[in-house]
Amino acid sequence: MSRFFEVHQRDGAGRIGTLMLKDRIITPTVLDVRQFGDLENSSIIYPGNLWGMYRLKDTTALMEEIREKAGKDVLIIYPSRNYPPQISEKCDLSKPANEKIEGPLGIAFSEDDSKFPKDLYILDGAGTFDNKSRKLFERIVEIRKQIPPDSVLYAPNIGTPENISMLIFLGIDAVDNTKALVAAGSNIYFTSAGAFHLDSLTELPCACPACKDHSPASLLELRAEERKALLEIHNNAILESEISLCREMIRKGILREYVEGKCRIQPWLTALLRHADSEYYYIESRTPISRRATLLATTSESLTRCEVVRFAKRIQQRYIPPEKDILLLLPCSAKKPYSTSLSHSKFIRAMGKNRKYVQEMILTSPMGIVPRELEIVYPAAHYDTTVTGYWDAEERKWVESCLENFLENHNYKHIIAHVDGDYREICEDVARKTGIEFVYTAEDSCTDATSLKKLENTLNEIETEGLRKGDWRRDTLRAIADYQFGSGAGKLLVQESDKIKAPYPKHQVFAGKMQVTTLVPQYGSLALGLEGAKRIIGMKRYIVHIDDFVPKGSILAPGITDADPDIRPLDEVIVVGKKAIGVGRAFMGGKEMKESVRGVAVDLRHVKKL
Repeated sequence: MSRFFEVHQRDGAGRIGTLMLKDRIITPTVLDVRQFGDLENSSIIYPGNLWGMYRLKDTTALMEEIREKAGKDVLIIYPSRNYPPQISEKCDLSKPANEKIEGPLGIAFSEDDSKFPKDLYILDGAGTFDNKSRKLFERIVEIRKQIPPDSVLYAPNIGTPENISMLIFLGIDAVDNTKALVAAGSNIYFTSAGAFHLDSLTELPCACPACKDHSPASLLELRAEERKALLEIHNNAILESEISLCREMIRKGILREYVEGKCRIQPWLTALLRHADSEYYYIESRTPISRRATLLATTSESLTRCEVVRFAKRIQQRYIPPEKDILLLLPCSAKKPYSTSLSHSKFIRAMGKNRKYVQEMILTSPMGIVPRELEIVYPAAHYDTTVTGYWDAEERKWVESCLENFLENHNYKHIIAHVDGDYREICEDVARKTGIEFVYTAEDSCTDATSLKKLENTLNEIETEGLRKGDWRRDTLRAIADYQFGSGAGKLLVQESDKIKAPYPKHQVFAGKMQVTTLVPQYGSLALGLEGAKRIIGMKRYIVHIDDFVPKGSILAPGITDADPDIRPLDEVIVVGKKAIGVGRAFMGGKEMKESVRGVAVDLRHVKKL
């Protein structure tokens, strides 16, 4: 737990934070290894470079002397304990330095250090994992599980312009410019799309100060030291540019989209992304529940990204469909929410008065299946995908599995599939696998007059007497509540006696004059009132326990005593303490709230003193 590092924004395991040192360092960052030994000017000191001065001292004496010279606002990294015997004999590196040493500290990660939290941890030997995707990912996860969430993870001697975004996405906060400097000495020229030997280039694809007056040929004509100096300037500039871009991607919530495109540069980076997706909880637990940016599903990896998988899991595990006997399967539309599109407007008109008997389910890639009640929930209303008229095998398999799972858990008297093309083939495959009969109503196109008339006639021919029907507004709010807080929350939050006010999608639920909850159309989520919190508090989910105080405004991590581990950034949460109860939006995951000593944990909206 760090007193000197605070995280401000999160996007997957990637995050933006501040190291509050002599010079404030915004992470993710590129550290300049040339400054590690500068006790007077650098904000980070790595004594591993200073053994000529301190080799006869033990670790504690070394650290105390450096601290005295550098100051208390400089982060000092313990010397690595992996030194050769001749050094280890003269300097006791078998034990950590005295914990009473003041100021920010860093250390090469070891399981032995878990009792003494630091501000920065080094993924020692990170450079040896280059091109070894599985081992690198497993090591990052192993370390991240053991170190405090509010500490910096630094991976030395591995950062390049093409892999920095992936490293950040996986949870690395700092890299260094070792590879950039070494490359410069070997006439290697960095670009955002890879590294090139100077003699393989015809022109320089950069206009930085080191490049603008040169060509590859003119650089090769320079003296070695002069050429090396210019390449160092260029390579460092490309690294800094790339990491600045990654910070912007995190701020906009689109780091994943950037990584999906960037990882194509090298096969091992694509493998890294796939390993990350296979370890669902690691990325998902750190990923905000919603975001403003559109989710762009443009690669095969989009099917396995955690937001898509999380949506599908919640449909399977939390969503309780309205009690209806007719299921209508429909194709998706480019416009979101689907019901605002021209095609779905036609479907709704064709259903007419029979719509109250119908459970509508939209088939789509990459979301799988989207119940009509959840069409405004993130990311169902916030994604865009490539439309070519062709579905690949993985897309079909994914949508089929989602639909098959739903039908295995929910029974209907009538299933109508108003779909064509690949959608129909998907339905036919599911029908064969499950033995369930589907009625198909689309002819050449779902939206032509003949198909729409057939849908209307098919519904009219169904005997509606005795069929279950629903209240669309109430069903929608209950479905969202179940999706958001867990099965059963819907009927607790939206009771039969409650009044639903305001037009969709801005519904508000009132119990008398007390506001229970409000639908927030921007994210398709519910914002609780204090009455709503009281209704679902018995579920013991999404609860943040605070210390003995009455909060005002934001609640900082040190004030939290416990939190539901299912809480994700931007989740709606209930705040409970001996002196107060409140509701608000989480800025951290539940686990991070419990383990952090800095940062805003909850943005409080309503509070009541007990």
